[in-house]
Amino acid sequence: MILVSGGIKGGSGKTTIATNLAVMRAAQGRDVLLIDADDQETATDFTALRSERLPSGAGYTSIKLTGSAVRTETLKLASKYDDIVIDTGGRDTTSQRAALAVADVLLVPFVPRSFDVWTLEKVSSLVGEMRAANPNLKAYAFINRADPNGRDNAEAAEVIRETEVLAFIDTPLGTRKAFSNAAAQGLAVIELKPQDTKAAEEIWALFRYVFDTVAVSE
Repeated sequence: MILVSGGIKGGSGKTTIATNLAVMRAAQGRDVLLIDADDQETATDFTALRSERLPSGAGYTSIKLTGSAVRTETLKLASKYDDIVIDTGGRDTTSQRAALAVADVLLVPFVPRSFDVWTLEKVSSLVGEMRAANPNLKAYAFINRADPNGRDNAEAAEVIRETEVLAFIDTPLGTRKAFSNAAAQGLAVIELKPQDTKAAEEIWALFRYVFDTVAVSE
């Protein structure tokens, strides 16, 4: 699977999703390539920290690509890896479009407190355009940094469900310090000690949906 963690709104947690899924997939014995296509290079920094701190290294391969090279190099490397995870920036960039041109799946996290219809419409438009070049692209949206209670989560989910382009995944990730604490150590949240059980359960639910339910339907 070639999976893109993307969208056009910054601060939604795309790199957190990409790095956690890459680590978890590699832990299953898969040969994983993580491509950092974000100008901020946070995934690259995460991998460097992980490689430095863990005796066994990162556990996956990581490279940095930008622009049209995201498409051309991904196509060249696709047969050499079991799965490729691409982290893109929070803008409509050449890099993200190049990634979507070759991706099987796009995951778009939305933060309910900053959720707005304009962003959803822009993402839907982007996906619609990219399906002209990549008709098999599947796009999914889910709630990240969900509130512990209140109407924001439900209202955001309802708006996503009304779109025809993005399928809604009901696997919300809560606002939990465990994600940032783990990242600061070069770890996936499931590797954090002591473990935040709820954070681990939430990321596993998303992971299983993507790599079990979605992958099986490919």
